[in-house]
Amino acid sequence: MSPLLNASEIYERAREARRLSSPCRLCPRRCGVNRPSGERGYCGAGPQPSVVAVLPHFGEEPPLIVGGGAGTIFFTRCNLRCVYCQNHQISQGDVGETLTVAALAEKMMGLMEAECSNLEPVSPSHQLPAFLEALAYMAERGPLPPVVYNTNSYETPETLDVLNGLVDVYLPDIKYALNDYAALYSDASDYVETARAAILQMHSQVGNLVVDLEGRAVRGTILRHLILPGGISGTEATLRWIKENLPDTVTISIMAQYSPLNRASEFPPLNRKITEVEYDQAVDLAWDLGFENVFVQDLEAGEVGIPDFEDKKPFDWSGTRIDGQENPI
Repeated sequence: MSPLLNASEIYERAREARRLSSPCRLCPRRCGVNRPSGERGYCGAGPQPSVVAVLPHFGEEPPLIVGGGAGTIFFTRCNLRCVYCQNHQISQGDVGETLTVAALAEKMMGLMEAECSNLEPVSPSHQLPAFLEALAYMAERGPLPPVVYNTNSYETPETLDVLNGLVDVYLPDIKYALNDYAALYSDASDYVETARAAILQMHSQVGNLVVDLEGRAVRGTILRHLILPGGISGTEATLRWIKENLPDTVTISIMAQYSPLNRASEFPPLNRKITEVEYDQAVDLAWDLGFENVFVQDLEAGEVGIPDFEDKKPFDWSGTRIDGQENPI
């Protein structure tokens, strides 16, 4: 994190995020509810942070798990309604524990005691004020690790402005190339233009991925793209957009771990896994387009590590990274 940002400056960013929560415009939904007073908008989040798990995660891309794994904070609720969401128990359900900011900070400091490589809030935009307050609480007590912002890319420019200088590594997903699919499967009819603009803003803040001598991510962008069955993810259009708007050296993670979870059985072809041909075509296209840094994944990744957030240990690593990430192609 930028050495120019001390605890008081992070608290000021948290106050800016609080202002964006009343009326709430933390995400593109712009519900306008008064979050601090307890009103709940589209995401259903309340005034206090709610988390379901704070733990070392060993299933992320290799630069994020060097040493003790990624220090993930799984917040409850989400600003999308993906019918196939792997984490639907927490993104669309009521699993979770409401915490004070101090309690959240203590759990985050526990990740540092476990020697995690970073702090990685997952889909955090609706809980941004509390996360930043917890981060400032930590900064009062010692140096901060890299912050990895794991997002579905459905973000506003104002929220990303608040994060400028606070986030070291952006981990955005780019889900679709057609808004018709985004509306049908994630209830976000403006997803494509919103996510693309957000990704460009993220990359302008932190640039390409930078790793230290141990291979640990310390700054930059890792752009995720989950391959969905039947071409729903619009991989060719997405990769060509990346090619036209970002450097060939940007790091891309082409993910094979799709499983037909949540309500996917109601929406063919989302009711099946992807085929080897579908995935290989995506990887081959990335190679043909000249991308220099691409993480790939085993097709079996979807078979291992599907979380059960009603369990005290939602992930069973069994000594294996769940995402099957390999070296860049």
